[in-house]
Amino acid sequence: MNKIFVSTPAGGYNIIIGQGTLHQAGVLAAAQAPGGNAVLVSNDTVAPLYAETVLADLRRAGLRVVLCTVPDGEIYKNLATIKKLYDCFLDAELDRQGVIMALGGGVVGDMAGFAAATFLRGVPFLQLPTSLLAMVDASVGGKTGVDLPQGKNLVGAFKFPGAVIIDPDVLATLPEVERRSGLAEVVKHGLLAGGDLLSALKAASWPSWETLIAQAVQVKVDIVSEDPFEQGKRAWLNLGHTFGHALEQASGYRLRHGFGVALGLLAAAHLSRALGLAKEPFVSQVEALLQHQQLPISWRDLPELGVPPNPKAVYTAMGSDKKRQGRQWRFVLLAGPGAPRIVANPPAAAVQAALVAVL
Repeated sequence: MNKIFVSTPAGGYNIIIGQGTLHQAGVLAAAQAPGGNAVLVSNDTVAPLYAETVLADLRRAGLRVVLCTVPDGEIYKNLATIKKLYDCFLDAELDRQGVIMALGGGVVGDMAGFAAATFLRGVPFLQLPTSLLAMVDASVGGKTGVDLPQGKNLVGAFKFPGAVIIDPDVLATLPEVERRSGLAEVVKHGLLAGGDLLSALKAASWPSWETLIAQAVQVKVDIVSEDPFEQGKRAWLNLGHTFGHALEQASGYRLRHGFGVALGLLAAAHLSRALGLAKEPFVSQVEALLQHQQLPISWRDLPELGVPPNPKAVYTAMGSDKKRQGRQWRFVLLAGPGAPRIVANPPAAAVQAALVAVL
């Protein structure tokens, strides 16, 4: 079992990674809920698999618990769904002495966390991620939020969890396509940090899921502990996301987030090379790394999405990216593995050319 501490302005919290840790939810939730009330938020895909296990553990710990389910999918990550969660919290008579828990992937964690941050101006919160993507990225660092029609995560709040419980055993029920999608965030962390994680990703096989997840989580923890509110280097974690989010939006959110990140990472590599930050072989290295993890390197690798969108339309969609500062468009690029750079207002032609390369 791995335990990783995340420092925050309010003190900090632990990320617990290990087989069977889902059964620790009751003890950890009880410590966060002196009033004895708990709400478990999940979706209609994950709840039938794991909700009863967690609910039983919470009840054994003496908690009164209610299950609130939301529909599965990014298209439901909006304020209308948050309103339904608030209604469920009220029906459960949840107060500030209770606790809200997120059991699911990144969408569930984002919504439950945002609801926890805003209901009664803040209720304690625990993360129980069940997807690889959520384990290595979305559940760590306290970012929560929902989408607007104009773009992803444009409404949100920082809400640090009381703990994050990562049980690799639940990956056994995760569809293979979702495991591959989650690996995109692991690749992102490997490119940001270099070192052992990048070496593991390049190898013919890696250690256990627990070890790989712990290595990826540690990369993010090192960054968010130093910059909890994204005033500086935490923005590095958006590598590939400015491109990826715009591509997701262009697909009507049919493009999986991880696959959008994979295409975004390669587009960022192309832009890094075009601006003279990275040398010629870097693009090929990123492409090979993505292919080694069976991740897409072109929109055409995902025929279910149909005809690629117009690069100019995708470029326009980037204008609503939350990382924009005033009239400045900010891109996280790489001079090479372990060497992230933030570049403001790169030439539009270079950005569009990077998009064309992955469409």
